[in-house]
This record gives sequence, structure tokens and C-alpha cells, in this order.
Amino acid sequence: MSVRSDVIWMDGELVPFDQAKVHVLSHTLHYGLGVFEGIRAYEQPDGRPGIFKLDAHLRRLFDSAKMCQIKLPFSYDQVADACMETIRANQLTDCYIRPLVYLGSGAMGLGARNEVHVTIAVWKWGAYMGEDGLKNGIRAGTSSFTRHAINSNLQRAKVIGHYVNSIMARYEANDNGYQEAIMLDQNGYVAEGTGENLFALRGRTIKTPSVTNILGGITRKTAIQILNHEGYDVIETQFGRDLLYVADEVFMTGTAAEVTPIVEVDRRVVGDGTPGAITQRVQDIYLSGVRGKVDWMKPFITAV
Repeated sequence: MSVRSDVIWMDGELVPFDQAKVHVLSHTLHYGLGVFEGIRAYEQPDGRPGIFKLDAHLRRLFDSAKMCQIKLPFSYDQVADACMETIRANQLTDCYIRPLVYLGSGAMGLGARNEVHVTIAVWKWGAYMGEDGLKNGIRAGTSSFTRHAINSNLQRAKVIGHYVNSIMARYEANDNGYQEAIMLDQNGYVAEGTGENLFALRGRTIKTPSVTNILGGITRKTAIQILNHEGYDVIETQFGRDLLYVADEVFMTGTAAEVTPIVEVDRRVVGDGTPGAITQRVQDIYLSGVRGKVDWMKPFITAV
């Protein structure tokens, strides 16, 4: 899908898409230190775009920057307003929102602390794994690439450079015929997908990896709330990939992936090879909730 739009917000100004450029010697381009978020806006029943969990996403953005010793030159309210301004300027109702914080050009070297820049882009983006994947489920394979160890990086920060690990795993999975990778931690326990959290269901027992060496996803938290609301308890714990092999249902969650069923892991069919009833229920509630049709999943911050 194209990421083109009319304008991109850059350091307080709306800039035409083709003029939204940075210098080739920008520090982040060379060393990967920067933070970002992925947020979605969905058209609401009144026709306006509603940004789902904007507060949680921006809190994580600012937390990530703080952990990386990056001081944003804009306040939380300014960045929130900029997200809504950019959606309005591009006249979108359903869109993906990408706030990005990066270090510009100036000094070079690992100790350099150059000027901090903030940019916000929006674009139309459908199902991350494709409409068929969202409806019928995807095939996933365990990656040979291990997720970062707990003290090797800032696991709770959404750092640009961290995603090289994810890209290598995703390339490997795709080259092996899978649509997504499942990543294990340094001890061999299931961690997450390349950009999603995982849930495994067997009977009424629902497990998801605990937030120790993974990014605690905002959609993950929403899925837990949905399951609790439906009367299910979710156990946050460590488990091996063998649980995925014998699970009745497996699904992944993420702002981009939303709620995507997994119907095969390492060439083992999950359940009967189709999305399970609980997965479908979580997916239905989530996709209705983000569009303002489930009262308890609100509030939304609506871009007007």
C-alpha cells in the first residue's frame, strides 16, 4: 500500500509530501537511535476519524524518548494536536499515524547528541497481513533470530534500531514461505512476533507471554480487557513454542496487525486450521470497538 499523503507534519509545520526530507548525515540514519509509534484512526459512526488509544501511544512515545535520553522539543499536547492536525490536513478518516522522533545532522559518532526532530505522517493502510490473513488466518514460523536479551537493550522502549532484529526475522519467515515469524527469547521461551504480541488458547486457558523482555503492546492490553469482559482469565506467563503446536487457537495483536488469527505454526496446524471462535469474538469486538461501536472500549480522541 502507498504511504503517500498530501502533507507531513515536521517540527511544527505541514510540509508537502515530496518536500518532507532530512539530511543524509542525520545521526539516526547512521546509528538507529530514535523512537516512534504506530497509531490508527478509524472512521466513527458520525463520519469523523477517531484516534484509538492516542493517549497510551503518546505516553509510550515520551517514555521511550526519556529512556533513550532524548528530550522532545514539543509537549505532549503539542504532539497530540499535531496528530489530529495532520489527519485533518490530509482529509482522512481511516488511517495509520506514524510519529517519529529522530536526531538530525551535526556531530557524528556514538556520543553525539544532535538536535531532536519530530515528524508525523499519516496514510491509508488496510489490514497489515492482508484482508485474507485477517479473515482466514496466517502461517507463522519460529525464527532462528532470538529476541533481544533483557539487558541488551531497552525492551520497553519503541526504538528505531531495535527493529533490525524484527526485519531479519521477517525476511527469514517470508523466504521460508511464512507470513510472519514467531520470536523466542534468550531462554527459548515464546516472546512475540516481529511486531505483534501473541496469545495461545487451549480449552478455556488463555496464555500470553509476560511483559519482561517484550514490548507491552497497547492492542495486547485491549485484547486482555476484551477477554476479561467476555469472562475469560488471561495468564501472563512464560511458555515454550510446544504450547503453540497443541493450542486450540493462536492469535497475534498489534496496532498494525489488529487481531490476526494464526492457523499454522512451524507446519503444525493450529486447531482445525481455521480461526477459532474465541479469536473471532475478540477480533469482532476489537474491530467494532475501534470504530466507536462498543461503549466500554471508549474513550476516543476524535480528530475534528
